Amino acid sequence: MIPVERGVVDAVCFHCGLPVDEGASWRVVIDGVERAMCCPGCEAVAQSIVDNGFSNYYATRSGFAATVSAQDLAPPELRLYDSEQAEAGMDADIGEAVYSVRNIRCAACIFLIESRLARLPGIVSAEVNAVTERLLVRWRVGACKPSDILAAMRAIGYAAYPYDPVQHGEQLERERKTLFRQLFIAGLSMMQVMMYAVPIYLAGEGGMDADMAGLMRWAGLLLTVPALAYSAQPFFFGAWRDIRNRAPGMDVPVALGIAAAFAGSALATWRGEGAVYFDSVTMFIFLLLCSRYLELTARRKAASALDNLQQSLPASALLMADYPQRTTELVAATQLREGDVILVRPGDALPADCTVIEGESSVDLSLLTGESRPQNRIVGDAIPGGAVNVAQALLAKVTRSVGDSTLSVLVRLVNRAGQAKPQLALWADRVAAWFVACLLLLSVAVFFAWQMVDPARAWPVAIAVLVVSCPCALSLATPTALAAATDRLLRQGILVVQPHVLETLHRATHIVFDKTGTLTTGKPALQEIVPLGALSATDCLRIAAAMECSSMHPLAQTILKAAEGLAAAEATALRHAPGQGLEAIVDGVLCRLGNFAFVHALIPTASTMPAADAETEAEASYVFLASTNGWLARFDIADAIRPEAQAVVSHFHKQGKSIVLLSGDRHEVTQRVADRLGIPTALGDCLPESKLSFVQRLQQGGAVVAMVGDGINDAAVLRAADVSFAMGNGAALAQTHADCVLLSGTLSSLCEADKVAARALSIIRQNLAWATLYNVVAIPAAALGWLNPWLSGIGMSLSSVVVVLNALRLRRSRNTQNTRNIHRQG
Repeated sequence: MIPVERGVVDAVCFHCGLPVDEGASWRVVIDGVERAMCCPGCEAVAQSIVDNGFSNYYATRSGFAATVSAQDLAPPELRLYDSEQAEAGMDADIGEAVYSVRNIRCAACIFLIESRLARLPGIVSAEVNAVTERLLVRWRVGACKPSDILAAMRAIGYAAYPYDPVQHGEQLERERKTLFRQLFIAGLSMMQVMMYAVPIYLAGEGGMDADMAGLMRWAGLLLTVPALAYSAQPFFFGAWRDIRNRAPGMDVPVALGIAAAFAGSALATWRGEGAVYFDSVTMFIFLLLCSRYLELTARRKAASALDNLQQSLPASALLMADYPQRTTELVAATQLREGDVILVRPGDALPADCTVIEGESSVDLSLLTGESRPQNRIVGDAIPGGAVNVAQALLAKVTRSVGDSTLSVLVRLVNRAGQAKPQLALWADRVAAWFVACLLLLSVAVFFAWQMVDPARAWPVAIAVLVVSCPCALSLATPTALAAATDRLLRQGILVVQPHVLETLHRATHIVFDKTGTLTTGKPALQEIVPLGALSATDCLRIAAAMECSSMHPLAQTILKAAEGLAAAEATALRHAPGQGLEAIVDGVLCRLGNFAFVHALIPTASTMPAADAETEAEASYVFLASTNGWLARFDIADAIRPEAQAVVSHFHKQGKSIVLLSGDRHEVTQRVADRLGIPTALGDCLPESKLSFVQRLQQGGAVVAMVGDGINDAAVLRAADVSFAMGNGAALAQTHADCVLLSGTLSSLCEADKVAARALSIIRQNLAWATLYNVVAIPAAALGWLNPWLSGIGMSLSSVVVVLNALRLRRSRNTQNTRNIHRQG
């Protein structure tokens, strides 16, 4: 031991003698005096010494305890995780990882884990998702390591390990089987105990021989032991962990209720007098396990969308290392690098983002966008990782590695999305944390009150109070509903990234839309063909398509797309005039296609002059077509309004929300779009700074603003809005700064999010109201002696089940057809 230097114990750790950092919060009361500790490890050891009655160690020691490094404190198997490559955070100095956590029961578990990890040096944030049983931790790389995190979790009684979809699924299945076995034993024990308890009830007091009644009681006691020793293990272990960590959770009153009922019954059996509750004990254990089994199943369903995402990227790929040679090699998907060529067979999922270089097929993008119909892909088309090839074999070139693929980014966003909590959930957690402590005090008070009124009933009434309460319902009310809602939205191509999205969207007063790429498609489309001569619009389109067949200009591609399916004309002597247009001979006649000045030079001076595209007020781009015989047609090309835009704007008008259109395009063009859609307020010529300033002025006036943009050039205003939505696509997904991403790319998804938000908030209020009403009614009823212990057990179990099943109604896609109808309107 290191000698103690008296007089400096306040400046150094009282346990090991190392310096205590300024502002350190670790303290232990030793012999009535609060002593400073340098780290949570010394605090835990010192507290253990005091708790076990050996505080005189500090009075008699001759030196400080020998110190060890954090590396030495970590068990060897935990230090192996330090070599794992943690996921990089937004800051290069910040590590980030997701861990699976076992045995999360209620809000107290979450509070204990988060508060314990928050005290570790270097921890930036630690957030537990009770529904998916996952822990998201961010830490400063130089000050903390994964082994420190796992060791801290082990110290408070929770097994945690780096998240792996396969391992996590296997662990959940093992837990389910164990829970089912415990449920089976409890059910069997309950039925057998009932066989001996019912005759006693039917015989009534004095109706059965004393020896026979005693035999029945002893049989009940013996048959209760398996349920108590095996089936009730989760409650006793959980209660012991909570008591040891001084964070009473739901398992504490449950375990106390079971133990008290059994102990009282066993004492009555030994004495041969008094009431016994073996039937209540076994029934209570059975019903609680039923409730927990149903909760477990429901929570797994609520997290199913994320599990599907996690398991969608294949672990291997067929690499053509010597392309264009056709030999393939099976390699791990993580080994793929940008530029590698892979073979994607029918039925295979793409392991990374790719571009098709050979072949043509249909791909299923439902997991990424919510679109159920397969989409065609040809040479040159991009396909995101996770898409499934459903038709023909393809050769594809990797454009992003597995870790940077669209699906990988999406999985990371979803992982982060489920961790943080909205205000409603935080409120429920705080209430539930205090609830258990108050309940224990109330049970003690009720016991002594009944001792004065009717001592014979004091014990069963106190047990009923312990058993009937249900803080679980409060804790589960919000997270289960939100998990079910986000699961449903994700299956429909709507990724909720931040926890407040549904809550804030529901109370938004203003919906602010960007124009280009949001209310419009962001791509030029042929709006109208105006014939200027004797030829029909179809014939003019056929001629223009013949001239543009080899051009890659966006306007040319628009004309070619509009002409799909028409009989092709033949163009010869094709000449391209840069920045002006094309000239060619079509059907033996010299024609020009392009801007007004270029085409007009070919026209005889006597021809009637059409409206020129020199008008600065014009909304569309004009492309003219003429021949040596005169004017033929004018093609009006503009950014097309989305087909569903009108219905979406109408939906929010009916909700009583104010609609605003902001655009960087010319004000005249912006106003025309607003007039077509019925948007009362439109501002054009807006730079990003102008959009940000406008939204901030609305917020200063008390407005709750929902911003909808394309997620690329609207980063500042998306961050500033109270809630923001980005039109999603694979390339921009990782760049988005929005709170929610519409992965499907359809604006009608916003209406679906609004409807789900309204239903989710309604169900959360129902759950909280039910949980509050149940506890307000049930606890006084039990305290007044109106409820037996077995009735209390039924009430508690049903309360949790009602909350979970009510939340799972959100998974039903009742409004999907309505959304499709919105998409088809316009």
